[in-house]
Amino acid sequence: MIRMVRSRRLASILDAIGNTPILKLERIAPQAPDVEIYLKLEFANPGGSVKDRPARRMIEDALADGRLTPDKILIDSTSGNTGVAYSMIGAALGIKVHLVMPKNVTKARKDITQAFGTELIFSDPMEGSDGAIRLVKTIVEKDPERYFYPDQYSNPSNPLAHYHGTGVEILDALGDKITHFVTGLGTSGTMMGTTRRLHEHSRPIHCVAVEPAEALHGLEGLKHMASSIVPPIYDTGLPDEIMPIGTEDGWDTTDRLASLEGLPAGHSTGANIAGAVRIAERIQKEHGGGCVVTIACDRGDRYFAPLKWERRYVW
Repeated sequence: MIRMVRSRRLASILDAIGNTPILKLERIAPQAPDVEIYLKLEFANPGGSVKDRPARRMIEDALADGRLTPDKILIDSTSGNTGVAYSMIGAALGIKVHLVMPKNVTKARKDITQAFGTELIFSDPMEGSDGAIRLVKTIVEKDPERYFYPDQYSNPSNPLAHYHGTGVEILDALGDKITHFVTGLGTSGTMMGTTRRLHEHSRPIHCVAVEPAEALHGLEGLKHMASSIVPPIYDTGLPDEIMPIGTEDGWDTTDRLASLEGLPAGHSTGANIAGAVRIAERIQKEHGGGCVVTIACDRGDRYFAPLKWERRYVW
């Protein structure tokens, strides 16, 4: 039976950010039949990722207190998704955006950000996200009056977006049912903000932070904290558990998610779900049931080489 939902009328593309669906996964964890696993579909945000939330909050807060003005350029380091969000929101608000990113980020993310009119500055691909952080700080130090540097790794508005948004929405959808929350560490904003909100709930919710198992890994967007510049917004005492996930596990789970559940997602989502499945199997043995929630950070098509846009085609 199809349930009709009244369509929302929006004043701006910014109003489409948040209130994303949450989906029950049916086939991903056969060894935990009595544990429900839910996936919050953050790729349903208009910019295609969870990063739309903090980008909007950081920009709106800076406009409100005067740190960002029409004559300034917004500049930040990013491995891709936050850059897409900055670019989309900047275009909508008439804000010029420059982004520093490792040269080896996916072509799709380069193309998408540039489609909004964003200027890209590339850092050394061998230095990863940390190299982009160092380069953007050097650029801003040379001409601080020209730029607004939100610094997503240090900005408290980043986790606040999830404290007031993601965490509230999860509780609204599942309430007392949820027993565990799992998500990966990148800037750590999703983990920090959502966990703070879930820990305030009347019933205990065990919150698990996923990170790559190795310093050299292939889980784009996630940080191996022991070998990285640790984001100032990251509170080591906040997660109830840290769970390392290997690159192969993340990639294999991404493939399984597509083939078993019909969901093409990125590899950080694969790592999140791999962590959620481990937790589900554990609590199946220890408690006989439970409810685990995790995050679908972005879509898998962002990792494919896109077709080139052409004004004219010759058939």
